[in-house]
Amino acid sequence: MPAPVVITDPADPRVADFRDLKAGDRPEGTPRWGGPVIVEGVSAVERLLASPYRIRAVFGVPGRVAALDLPDDVPAYEADKWVLSEVIGFRLTRGVIASADRRPPADLDELLTGPDPAAPRRLAVLEGLNDAENLGSIARSALALGIDGLLLDPRCADPFYRRSVRVSMGHVLALPFTVLSDWPADLGRVHDAGYTTVALTPAPDAIDLADLDPAAHPRTAVLLGAEGPGLTPEAQEAATVRARIPMRAGVDSLGVAAAAAVAFATLR
Repeated sequence: MPAPVVITDPADPRVADFRDLKAGDRPEGTPRWGGPVIVEGVSAVERLLASPYRIRAVFGVPGRVAALDLPDDVPAYEADKWVLSEVIGFRLTRGVIASADRRPPADLDELLTGPDPAAPRRLAVLEGLNDAENLGSIARSALALGIDGLLLDPRCADPFYRRSVRVSMGHVLALPFTVLSDWPADLGRVHDAGYTTVALTPAPDAIDLADLDPAAHPRTAVLLGAEGPGLTPEAQEAATVRARIPMRAGVDSLGVAAAAAVAFATLR
């Protein structure tokens, strides 16, 4: 690859994608879930390179950008740590950052069907997941533990907000996703596609999650709610079954990211 262009002026328009990220990823006036995808860190940028997302630019401290072996058509910039920090608005400990164009949500029917309509399939359905870091952690566990895609209700945080991508270590880029715009009525389409929907709740009248036999439910979608309030009663009522993770007495629940990982592993 050509040598990265050295940036000495923090106001240089060529690194506009990375300006003042502390205030948010979206330029002023950009709609929700808009603006470029921002990816931090060498490992996450390498995952971006392997993904279908089109890279807009890469920016980092000397040595880190050149070490990535970027394609020749990817704009590459470097600056000393002081200029880099002034551009992005904070000290970047991971040494490199990249921006990419967003991809549209997947078609719901195609995501539900998958490459092989007869194959087992696992999905995660997130309701009101408004914490970007929890969403990123769930995405990382999802990819590691056999989840094939994410279904989000309209209130969820942006899965491609910088903090979500960072906490997922870039793994969210490998997960197809879509938004269930008619919530929770769109769960009917999930059921029609042959899925058992499992609403995760600590309620004492829910069944033990371990009692669900993954082999008996080859297509399963796990429903998870926001930290604290959990799933709404409407979402729980719309699910096929309500299930709980058995815990020691005196502990009422796990954090949603930990609960998601347990559920994904149990139902794998």
